[in-house]
Amino acid sequence: MAGERLPLLVILGPTAVGKTQLAVRLAERVPLEVISADSRQIYRYMDIGTAKPTPDELAQVPHHGIDLVLPDETLSLAQVKQVMNTAIDAVHGRGKLPVIVGGTGQYISAVIEGWGIPEVPPNLVLRAELEAYAAEHGALALHQRLSALDATAAQAIAYQNVRRVVRALEVCLETGQPISVLQRKTPPPYEVVVWGVTLEREMLYAQADRRVLQMVERGFVDEVGRLLAMGYARGLPSMSGLGYREVAAHLQDGLALEEAIRLTQHSTHDFIRRQYTWFRKMGERVLWHNGRSTSLDEWMQMLPRQP
Repeated sequence: MAGERLPLLVILGPTAVGKTQLAVRLAERVPLEVISADSRQIYRYMDIGTAKPTPDELAQVPHHGIDLVLPDETLSLAQVKQVMNTAIDAVHGRGKLPVIVGGTGQYISAVIEGWGIPEVPPNLVLRAELEAYAAEHGALALHQRLSALDATAAQAIAYQNVRRVVRALEVCLETGQPISVLQRKTPPPYEVVVWGVTLEREMLYAQADRRVLQMVERGFVDEVGRLLAMGYARGLPSMSGLGYREVAAHLQDGLALEEAIRLTQHSTHDFIRRQYTWFRKMGERVLWHNGRSTSLDEWMQMLPRQP
């Protein structure tokens, strides 16, 4: 029927909670395709450490949004949002249900809240000038410059966050428009249902710890070694993913593998806590359920309404 909003399902949750497995099980009942919302799965050659879908899972369910760039390349949030929106429209065009699956809250929020994201390329000279101004006159003085140009943005950004203040000034000075205007949200034309998959915290930590061990068994150390041999330095943003720098330290600095594993497990726990912090900001729109005790039939009852 004309004017009806097309369905969009989101399956979010912390790392290692079982989001992909739930999507694959759901695909046995519903014709669907998955759009990844994972800031590390966008990189090629980084498969084991980012927990990309297995070959079997990819054979069962089409996936989009993975293997988009090389490890020394970047994608802006605006570009990621465009990739995801294009995939959603294509899946709808094939008469299937698009399902966003992932733990990168920023990617998910950008799509389902319709973030306006200024597509302004970095001006490194201007950034350097603004950073130098903050260094000489103080972060508060730089923030006051932003207040004069865009009081709304200044109110939303703490003056201590120099990086965000610089970006807001950069966008304003480059475009002639306040970033707060460019960032206004436009609700997307979807009937969105958001499932949150969770577990008791200690059970989740134990599951995440086991997954780190399983990644090592599957050849994670060799994967990191190949990346380093290909010339991808461990200081790259892509290599900040869980485990990559720890394993690189094992290979290049002599860090014991057992210690690299322990550090990876510890940083994974920290990452899980940060993910929950973001998800809490999404409020009551997230339908939280235990990933172990909720049956597939129960999940099915919460599907978005079909047009």
